Order: sequence, then structure tokens, then C-alpha cells
Amino acid sequence: MLISEIIRHKRDGARLTQGEVEAMVAGITDGSAGDDQVAAFAMAVYFKSMDAEEAAFLTLAMRDSGDVFDWSHLPGPVIDKHSTGGVGDNVSLLLAPIIAACGGYVPMISGRGLGHTGGTLDKMDAIPGYTSQPDKALLGRVVEQVGCAIIGQTGDLAPADKRFYAIRDVTATVESVPLITASILSKKLAAGLGGLVMDVKVGNGAFMDNLTDARELAISLTRTAQAAGLPCHALLTDMNQPLASAAGNAVEVQNAVDFLTGSHRDARLEQVTLSLCGEMLMIAKLAKDRADGERKSRNALQSGAAAERFGRMVAALGGPADLVEHPRKYLASAPVIRPFVAPKTGFVADYATRSVGLVVVELGGGRRKASDMIDPAVGLTGLRGLGTNVKKGDTLAMIHAENEADAARAEQMLLQAIQIGEAPAQTQAIIETITGA
Repeated sequence: MLISEIIRHKRDGARLTQGEVEAMVAGITDGSAGDDQVAAFAMAVYFKSMDAEEAAFLTLAMRDSGDVFDWSHLPGPVIDKHSTGGVGDNVSLLLAPIIAACGGYVPMISGRGLGHTGGTLDKMDAIPGYTSQPDKALLGRVVEQVGCAIIGQTGDLAPADKRFYAIRDVTATVESVPLITASILSKKLAAGLGGLVMDVKVGNGAFMDNLTDARELAISLTRTAQAAGLPCHALLTDMNQPLASAAGNAVEVQNAVDFLTGSHRDARLEQVTLSLCGEMLMIAKLAKDRADGERKSRNALQSGAAAERFGRMVAALGGPADLVEHPRKYLASAPVIRPFVAPKTGFVADYATRSVGLVVVELGGGRRKASDMIDPAVGLTGLRGLGTNVKKGDTLAMIHAENEADAARAEQMLLQAIQIGEAPAQTQAIIETITGA
């Protein structure tokens, strides 16, 4: 089958057959399709789109381009969640051990941060000794024995997607809903999942800043996943302010440990985490409904079972055995920690949330390009939520910086990113649930 003919069919708006999609993905994988042809195919899909079945063909073909994990020997359901990314989003560090404590198995394949959003893998790399990219044997042992493992994508997992995404990234074809859908789901299906919940962020700190686009992506993800045989629901969640009160890497790990142990829990973070957990447990048939799933998740937190699972996971993957008990003993601390204070009296009226994420990047806690090194110690803590009443001089956040000059730049950026004024209308953290039905 000629690659050029497949491109022509999609260029002309034709619906591709499974064979055509599989041939295209084979060409992407083995290199028989040149970069120019892959780019042309991506642009054709960008303009002519794909229906749910075509997107499912693409998803499955990319899944099958490399290793596919088999967890059929495990005694419980294998489930996961995926977030489209935001600021202060450390839900994965909480959710994986909660689900494991409730009887599920979570092989969570996570990514690194790029742009204004933080990456789960960068957070885990802030833990000394933690092996974020284990071999298959170690991953298998940890998932079987602990119930969860938060790791990075291996080179053999959906390699077609790796090449396809790299070409999309430089040809202005990233923002295609069916291509985003196939990219996310191919890796999740390769991880051997039996169920998936998507956390699709909406707002000025999300890649999808309006509800219409976010809903379109959520519907595409759930319908395509189900067409590929993977039960999948999506929650649309608000990202018009940082989700946790911390943004960075080590500081978000500390925030997660505080959450798991009960020493401090951010209210919005708790709501989103427990809602996602409830949905996951319902899909996995470990709970009779969402409310039952949330109750079981809360019990796993209150009993200390989730914190215990997190500690075991960290130790099993090479991190400190007592991280949960003594996090500050191991997590990097910035040389300069100073308050950012309210310039006037009023309410926290508005966040330019993307800009807050860029403050972390400017401090050295994120990447401008994929090869950049990350400083795990820097970031922000104590971020005050929308609607908080403050007086002039009250602390709005603590800046964790490598030096005073970096801290001063961060302060100037925060002055533009956090607005003090009239009390804002309160928004719901959970906007909508999409089942794909």
C-alpha cells in the first residue's frame, strides 16, 4: 500500500480503513515513511480530522508498534488516570497509592514537564535514589507487590507515537483532537490497562482554556478509548488557579506527603483527587458507584493505608524507606526562601495560572526545551486560593529560589500573575463528567 495514496485519501476527506491506518503506522515505525510524508499525513488529519473508529484504528496501531504489557496474572483490576496538565497538579502522587490501597493496580506511565506545566516524572525524580525509568522486570515486581508504580515511558512503549509526536511538534499539527487522542491512548493501552479516567483541565492554566474545546477532547478520548476496548470516563476540572498550594518539584512531593499523612490537605486538591479515585474505582468495579468509590478512597487516606503504599512504592523503586516519615531529610531545599506579600488589601481576585507555572520555569524548576536540566528545590509554596481575604503585607506565597536575583524576578512576575481586588465568583473544581456514552 503506497503511503502517498493513504495521504491523498485523507487529504481528500476520505475515511481511512483499518488497513490504511496500520500501513501508515508501520511506515512511521520502521522509517519507510519519510518525515515529509509523516508531516503531510499529520496535516491532512489536522484539516480533515478522523471519526472515533479511525482514531481507534490509529490508537491500536500505535499501541502495537512496541511492547504491550500483560497484567492478566494480577488478582485485581489494572487502572490508571491521565491529566492533560496544569499548575500544582500533583494528583498522581496521591491517586496511585489510594487506588492501590483499595485493591487496584496502577502502572502509571507519566511524562516530564514542558512549557508551563509540571511533569509527574520530574516530581518523582526529586526523590533521591528513585528509579523513575525501571526495566520491565522491576516495574512488574513493584506493581505486583505494592500495587502501584509511577514511572516514565520506555523506548519500546508505543515508539510510533514517539516519532509521530516529534514530527507533529515541529509542523504545527499538535492541536488535532484525534491525534492528541491517539497519542495519549496508545501509551495507556500499551501499559495494559483495563480502565482509564481522564482529567481534562479547563482554564487559563490548561492547554484547553475554554470549555468547548475541553469537552470536545474529553468526548474524543472517551469514545475512542471505548471503541478500542478500554472503558474510559473523563472529568473536566478547573485550572483557573493552581490546584495545590505548591508548584515545583520537591515542594509538590512535600505537599503530597503532607496530604497522604493528613498533616495538610488543600481542599480543591482533595476534591479533585477523591472524585477521580471514585470514578476509577467505579469503572474497575471495586465500588458500586462514584459515591462509594469516594468513601473507600477517603477511608484509604484516613487509615494511613495510602501513605503506607506510597512509602513502599518509593522504597521499592530505590528511594528512601522512610521518606513518608522524614520527607525534609531527603527533599532538596532552596538556598533562598522568602515571602511574596500582598501589595494591597482585598481578595485574591484572579490568577494568570499559566504565568504562575512560568514563574517556576524561570526559577529553574521547569524546562524551556526538552534537554534543560531541572532544579528540584525551587518553586512556590503557600499559594493562597481565589477568594482569600488578605491585608496589605500578608503572605500570598513563599518563593523558593537558587539566589536573591531569581527570587526578585519571580516576585515581579507574581505581581502580574496574582491580582488583588473584589471577591471573585467561586468556581467548582469539578465541572463535568463525560462517560462517552
